[in-house]
Amino acid sequence: MTVDTSADVLRIGNASGFYGDRFDALREMLTGGPLDVLTGDYLAELTMLILGRDRLKDPGAGYAKTFLRQLEEGLGLAHERGVKIVANAGGLNPAGLAAAVRELAERVGVPVRVAHVEGDDLLARGDLSAHGGWGDGVLTANAYLGGAGIAACLRAGADVVVTGRVTDAALVTGPAAARFGWGPDDLDALAGAVVAGHVLECGTQATGGNYSFFRAHDVRRPGFPLAEIHADGSAVITKHEGTGGVVDLGTVTAQLLYETGGARYAGPDVTARLDTVRLAQEGPDRVRISGVRGEAPPPTLKVGLNRIGGLRNEVVFVLTGLDIDAKARLVREQVENALGERRPAEVRWELARTDRTDADTEETASALLRLVVRDSDPQAVGRAVSGAAIELALGSYPGFHVTAPPGKGTPYGVFEAAYVDAARVAHTAVLPDGERVAVPSPVRTKVLEPVPEPVGGLPEPPPAGLPTRAAPLGLIAGARSGDKGGDANVGVWTRSEDAWRWLVHELTAERFRQLIPESRDLTVVRHTLPHLRALNFTVEGLLGEGVAAQARFDPQAKALGEWLRSRYADIPEALLPPEVPLSAQAPLPPEVPLSAEVPLSPEVLL
Repeated sequence: MTVDTSADVLRIGNASGFYGDRFDALREMLTGGPLDVLTGDYLAELTMLILGRDRLKDPGAGYAKTFLRQLEEGLGLAHERGVKIVANAGGLNPAGLAAAVRELAERVGVPVRVAHVEGDDLLARGDLSAHGGWGDGVLTANAYLGGAGIAACLRAGADVVVTGRVTDAALVTGPAAARFGWGPDDLDALAGAVVAGHVLECGTQATGGNYSFFRAHDVRRPGFPLAEIHADGSAVITKHEGTGGVVDLGTVTAQLLYETGGARYAGPDVTARLDTVRLAQEGPDRVRISGVRGEAPPPTLKVGLNRIGGLRNEVVFVLTGLDIDAKARLVREQVENALGERRPAEVRWELARTDRTDADTEETASALLRLVVRDSDPQAVGRAVSGAAIELALGSYPGFHVTAPPGKGTPYGVFEAAYVDAARVAHTAVLPDGERVAVPSPVRTKVLEPVPEPVGGLPEPPPAGLPTRAAPLGLIAGARSGDKGGDANVGVWTRSEDAWRWLVHELTAERFRQLIPESRDLTVVRHTLPHLRALNFTVEGLLGEGVAAQARFDPQAKALGEWLRSRYADIPEALLPPEVPLSAQAPLPPEVPLSAEVPLSPEVLL
C-alpha cells in the first residue's frame, strides 16, 4: 500500500464513528502514519437525546467527555506531528468543550490554539416559535450546519476545532475548503469532499466493519480510514499501513449507501449527486472516488428535534419445549386480563421462535415472548405491568420464567426532523482569539426534486428461461442498512455486472415488500445508482418515532439489510457460487482465499 504524501494532497483521517467508539483510535491514527487533519464524529440522533438529558442534570455538561479523555495523550501527539483536530464532540455545549480543551492544554503543557463553531442549538436561543413552533417538551433542537464555520476557524490558525451539530461530512468539507481555498460556488469539489466525508464518518465501516462479505477478510480489528483529498475534490480512501481490515470497492460502496436516500444527497454546503460517483480500485487498500458532481444546496437546514415521548417497560417471557404457541397465547391472555383498566396506551407482543426441535440444551429449546408497553403514566408502565407479569409466576404456563424482572419503566425519546430557513440560523465561528465571525448562508440554493429512475441507462435483463435455484439473495448481493429518524434505509449492491443485470430488474420496490413483510403496508421508495451497481431503498415509517423510541426489535434497522440478504429468491444458477447451500443454515465458502499472512481459526470463519 502506497500513501500519497505529496504537498498538494490533504490527508484527513477519522478516529471516531460514534460516541463510544474505540478509545485508542485517536492515538492509533496519530502514530500510524502521515496525517494533516484528524476528525472525530461523536454525534447521532440518539446521542443528542443522551446529551440533552445530561444537560438537564448539569447545565455545564452536554458534550462528549470521551473526546476530552482521548486528548489527554493525543493533544501532545497531534501537536508534535502538526495534525489539526476537528470533532463534533461539542454536542450541545461546544463553548464548554472548547474551554475544557484549553484547560487541558495548559495542564499538559501543549501550546494549541482552540476554536469552536456554534449557532446550531436553536433551543439555546429560546426562540423556537420563530422556526415554526415545534410544540412543548422539546429537549434538543439542533440545525445541521455545514463546514464553512470549521474552515473559518482553521484559516484563523486553529489547531483544534470543536463543533456542535454539523453534518458528518462537514468535518471533511471544512478542512478541505480551508486548505484548497474553495468557496461556496466550488460545487463539484465540495461534493467530492462530501462523498469522501460520508465514507469516513462511520469509522471502520469503511474498512471492513459491519461488512456483508466479512468472511473473505481479517476484520477482527479493522483500522480506521483516511482520505487523500485533491484540490478538485477527488479522493482516495485508504488506511494506515499495517492496520487490519480492508478498503476495497465493496467496503466503500457499502458505506456510500449507508443512511442515504436518492441520487441527491443534500447538505448545507452542497447537494452531492450520488449517481455521478465513480469508484476505482487503485491498489491494495486504495479506492479512488472521482467524477462527483455538485448542485447548489437547498435553502433550508435540517433540524433534529428530540423530546421525551413517555415511559417504556419490557418483559421477556421464556417459553421452553412443547406447545410454544399455546404457552404464548395463555400468558398473553393472562397479562391482558390482569392489566384491565390499567392497560398502557401502547401494548406490543412479539414471539421469537428461537427454539429447536429435540434440542440438546435448554436454551436452544426455548422461545422468547416479548412484551413492550408505553405510556405517559409511570404507574401504567411500572407497577401495573410488573404486577400483571410477576404475579403469574406460579399460575401460568409450565416452566414459567422471565429473562429479568420488569422495573419501573424508563423514559424514551422521540426524534423528529424539521426544516428551517438557513438564513435564520446564526452559524458562528468563534476563532482562537475569541473573535466571533458570522458565517453567511450560501447565496445560491436549489429546491430539491427527486431524480427519476434511469430507464435508458439500465442494462438489459438476463435472457428469459435461464435455469434458476431458490437461494439466499446474499449469495450475490451485499447490503447495509440504517436509520433516518423513523425511516429505514437499505442499500443493496452487487460485485459483478451480470448479477447487477439480474438484481436491478428483480428487486423492485414491490419485490422488496414481499421479502420484508414488515414493509408491506408502508411506502417503499427505490433509488437506482447504476455506476455503483446499487439500489437504495427507503422504508418510510418502519422505525416509528425513531431509534430512541425502540419501536421494533432492531430499533436502528442495522440488521435489516442482512435479513434481506437471508431471504430466498429464484436466482439464475449461472450467478451462484459453485457450492450453493441447501439451506440458510449451511456454511458458505469464503468469497476469496484468506490471507496467508493472517491465518484465521475455524471459530473466526463461523
